[in-house]
Amino acid sequence: MTTTAPAPLDISALLADGTHLIGGEWVPARTKSTIDVVNPATGAVLARVPRGTAEDIDDAVRAAEEALPAWRDTSPARRGELLYRWAELVREHDTAINELEAVEVGHPVGPSPIAARLTYLAGKADKILGHTLPTRSPDVLGMTLREPFGVVGAIIPWNAPGPMTVFNTAPAMAAGNTVVLKPAEDAPLTALYLARLALEAGIPPGVLNVVTGYGAEAGAALPSHPGIRKMSFTGSPATGSAVMTACARNLIPLQLELGGKSPQIVLPDADLTKAVPAIVRSIVMNSGQVCAAGSRLLVASSLHDQVVETLAERFRAVRVGLWHQQVDMGPLINARQEKRVLDYLAIGREEGAEVVVGGTKLTEVPYDSGYFVEPTLFDRVRPEMRIAQEEIFGPVLSVLTYEDEEEAVAIANGTRYGLTASIWTQDVSRAVRLARRVEAGQVAVNTVGDGGPTGSIGTPFGGYKNSGFGRSMGPDAVEDWTQVKAVIIDAGS
Repeated sequence: MTTTAPAPLDISALLADGTHLIGGEWVPARTKSTIDVVNPATGAVLARVPRGTAEDIDDAVRAAEEALPAWRDTSPARRGELLYRWAELVREHDTAINELEAVEVGHPVGPSPIAARLTYLAGKADKILGHTLPTRSPDVLGMTLREPFGVVGAIIPWNAPGPMTVFNTAPAMAAGNTVVLKPAEDAPLTALYLARLALEAGIPPGVLNVVTGYGAEAGAALPSHPGIRKMSFTGSPATGSAVMTACARNLIPLQLELGGKSPQIVLPDADLTKAVPAIVRSIVMNSGQVCAAGSRLLVASSLHDQVVETLAERFRAVRVGLWHQQVDMGPLINARQEKRVLDYLAIGREEGAEVVVGGTKLTEVPYDSGYFVEPTLFDRVRPEMRIAQEEIFGPVLSVLTYEDEEEAVAIANGTRYGLTASIWTQDVSRAVRLARRVEAGQVAVNTVGDGGPTGSIGTPFGGYKNSGFGRSMGPDAVEDWTQVKAVIIDAGS
């Protein structure tokens, strides 16, 4: 493991301290108050960002309203060109973006999907299609148009600020909307830097605005603003419900992604040499702070002992360290999240689950200044236990056993969530059957998620049940930010 830190990232060269982006200008909060952005591995202050309030949100909405007519009427092909230029700049500055996100979130520096996904979305801008409609007379023409909503808002979480920024702004912008983005106060720097690159790409001032601040202040003000015509939110079910209530008051549509408790079903014929490493990566990636993390492992009883033994070896080999080191996992984002995970570890023990590996906070050097918790493997977990029902958002994997396919499906579907699922089998017919029966917005077979860099392109992402509604990243991602207008023209005399 590398122990010598590289030259520190010069954040001041990337961003102006204490400012956010409104109408193409980097400005402080109206109150001049700031929030410290802290490195979760060391506790050091990385930068300060504005503590925006409803006043700053109002400024941003007004700037977006001013920019809307020209952006809406810009040729879709031109909008696509500008988004593509943004993708090129993201690719050119890939190292800085990855390091910035790693240092503010705490995960190891690694490859990012941002540029590739942004390129995909840029290509959709001039492919928004309406329809011609059958008519009762040859003198009448019927058609549909897809038009932008107008000024839209997005609130994103701290666990993946780079991808979340792109997924929640680029589709809306490609469709001709202007956007106000509120990133999480714990990790707003990557979003601000991506917005800077958007300006440099030639995207006009006011098309993308980023207001930083606390959720109860700037965040709550965004869906409540009468100028917002559609919202997207990614985060907890409790906050999502509050955002939905605010949207309901103003009668505006909403896209929600609210987390998950994703099952990974290991069938008796599974290739464990492929499955086990992927299962471990799924739960330790970003320290388990991933909504799609495969946190429930459903194992056929005949394989239980073998799988647990192999998992334990893998868990003990997980390398934990700082963002610049060659490790598998970093810290949790903050003290609040650390306490949440440690509380769930205690709950699991109290409920009778067995800790096979991990289960404690790491306190020795170099972990003593950060929020590090061991990757933890629980066995003997029952479906009704809280650690099998509630989203922990940490590096905690629960092993449950089943006797037959019916029981596996019942356990998999037996939570309020339905975001993602994985099925591990070499039997194609069983894979198809289970994929249809599992209640999840995305089901992977012999892989996790969309398969990563070698997987499918443009895979829709979103959930069933309390995991939310609406889809991002897919072929309909841009159209979802449009509304349909019917036009009927009577050309008869």
